[in-house]
Amino acid sequence: MLNYIFAVFIAGSVVCSVFLNTTDQLTSGLLESAEVSVSLLLTIGGALCFWCGFMEIMRECGAASLAAKLFSPVLKHLFPNIDVKSKAFENISLNVGANFLGLGNAATPFGLAAMKEIKKIDRQGDTASDNMIVFVVLNTASIQLLPTMIGTLRAKYGSQSPFDIILCIWIASSCALIVGVTAAKLLNKRRRKV
Repeated sequence: MLNYIFAVFIAGSVVCSVFLNTTDQLTSGLLESAEVSVSLLLTIGGALCFWCGFMEIMRECGAASLAAKLFSPVLKHLFPNIDVKSKAFENISLNVGANFLGLGNAATPFGLAAMKEIKKIDRQGDTASDNMIVFVVLNTASIQLLPTMIGTLRAKYGSQSPFDIILCIWIASSCALIVGVTAAKLLNKRRRKV
């Protein structure tokens, strides 16, 4: 669907530039945008490769189980029917840890692995289980202790202090997490009653 929307935007821009006789500006804008996109991709790609590698090293050296123990006091209340020593709980912990460091894209592989493990545990076929719903909310509205990607982007675009927004991020992500998890738990409880 998004492909069609973007195609309409692009076609509309070309048609408008022809009628307004601004094709030179459109062409230069396209070339500048392409250059900025490649530069941004390289900046984010470098940071993403570093943190994905770091998280994989954590998994290989056994720090993943340490992360599971670190987050288990909170996560065992959110996922009461998932064993703390299971692979699902370990992947949930790594996902939460990566999100905690502001590494949203680096958290994705752990999130996908956690979902596969949760699906095996809950055995509800193609229907999203309560654990899956809570995990999606936890992953989406996670608290970011250190917003690494945002800091990287702000530094790339010339911010003198790229992490000066950290307090706002803590407040916003904490509120989003509390509201999201509370709503998911309440709606899951209501769904079970129906």
